Amino acid sequence: MNTNEIWVEDILANDECNKIDMFCKELRCEGKTVVLATFLTSEFSLDITCDKDIIDGYKEDSSNLPGKSDCLCRPHNEHELAIIVRACFMSGIPFTISAGRSNLTGSATPEGGVIISTIFMLSPDVSIDLNAMVVRCPVGIILEDLRKRIISETDENLFFPVDPTSRCDATVGGAIACNASGFTPGESGSMRIWVESIKFIFPDGKGCRIKRGDLISNNGEFIFRYKSEKKIVPVPLYIRPPVKNAAGPYSDPSGTMDFIDLIIGSEGILGIVSECTLKLQQKPSDYLDIFFSLPDEEEAILLVSHIRNNFLERFEGLSAFEYFGLNCRKYMDHEEQLFHGEDSVAIYIQQPLVNSAFEDAASEWLDILMTSNCSIDENAVKILDNERSRSIFFNARHSMPANSIEIVQQRQTQTIMTDTVVPWENFREFLKYTHELIRSEDLEYLSFGHIGDSHLHFTILPDKEQFSKGLEVYDKIVAKSAELKGVYSGEHGTGKRKRRDFLRCYGENAVGQICKCKAAVDPQFLLNRGNVVDCTGLNI
Repeated sequence: MNTNEIWVEDILANDECNKIDMFCKELRCEGKTVVLATFLTSEFSLDITCDKDIIDGYKEDSSNLPGKSDCLCRPHNEHELAIIVRACFMSGIPFTISAGRSNLTGSATPEGGVIISTIFMLSPDVSIDLNAMVVRCPVGIILEDLRKRIISETDENLFFPVDPTSRCDATVGGAIACNASGFTPGESGSMRIWVESIKFIFPDGKGCRIKRGDLISNNGEFIFRYKSEKKIVPVPLYIRPPVKNAAGPYSDPSGTMDFIDLIIGSEGILGIVSECTLKLQQKPSDYLDIFFSLPDEEEAILLVSHIRNNFLERFEGLSAFEYFGLNCRKYMDHEEQLFHGEDSVAIYIQQPLVNSAFEDAASEWLDILMTSNCSIDENAVKILDNERSRSIFFNARHSMPANSIEIVQQRQTQTIMTDTVVPWENFREFLKYTHELIRSEDLEYLSFGHIGDSHLHFTILPDKEQFSKGLEVYDKIVAKSAELKGVYSGEHGTGKRKRRDFLRCYGENAVGQICKCKAAVDPQFLLNRGNVVDCTGLNI
């Protein structure tokens, strides 16, 4: 039976809480973060340092936004995590959670205070329940390491299907925090639907264990009960466009949602997941990987429409539907081995094989492609059926962003990448607008991404003189995506870099709703300060 109320548990013993609280109550000196670090090291043997050289290795994520911090703490378990969280909360010191630091939006970049890195949180050990098809795992494990371990320990019978590009760097906890997704189209490609239960630590160091379906908001509220008080947590009610969406915390105008859904994708502003249980899936016996090129983008759109309109069940069963758009060939390694003739764009399709023979599936897909009336040379369709051909493809796929970054670094600037998603019926209009806008400013760019979700990354490569113009173009693209009932982020999240995008997409009322939700558990806005929205100066 579900409810909207839950009792919050003490993670720390009473004497531990009292010791921390009494020390923090008297902590009013200059440089109090360093004094707190000394106290926590001597009293609790925490792995905490104020060494600038060590901190420098943790103060930035892949966004390249500049960060600053006074101390770094690397807890090894939930108990140590609760200690440092409680100490920061009681002393009024901001604290930022850092994991694999593979995110592109600055959500792990601190703006002062303490960095809490969860990379050493590797307990409990990975535990797989074959009958229930779930895995219990720590949050500090790298996602790809978990995926490989599941396959190995289940004799290749089960696997975890979420495969973001950063899976070799991202931790499980980080993937949950930003609702990471990957190649697979639709909802099944992101973390949200695979999280079965979590252990959760609030910003005050207390916690709870919650299973999906047990804690459901009622009348727009969750109620968290403590020994002598209760906290009412209002849920966000703003409307979320029905597209692939990593743009801000989960919301529902009805005021009814699972607490787990609120946490996934909230980018750590409400608390920290310290352990989780994830659902698993039967591992396919094999995959059919197809790569083919097309003369232009219009042909690519016609092909996708053909598949969506006539083979919807096949479309929804794909584990990848990727697009290599305009100008990709220029920045892609091995492009001459993949593209046909003068074709300018290409598509990669992956179908998991469960009850289908490889040859039969390949033949059926070739029939689908040939009946599309698109300009596809049947002899140039590549079936990636061995490790060499697959390796060439994936190296080519990952070379584009790497080569783009190298170019802008030589220009002493940086890439400007969109992460927008619009509904499929508005996709053609969005593409036309975006291409014309970028070209009108004479900006160098390429486009690629997840065409199955109408989710492309337009990557602008400005020189130093063009950088401000590139940002203006980016803002117009985001505004257009909102106008066409889409969102600014399909997978990268908001972090600190895209707070203006959230405001543009959802409005000031939505900002206020998130801040009220956060204020209920973090009234000083200490945890992951600045992620998603800026709550400073608001009258909550």
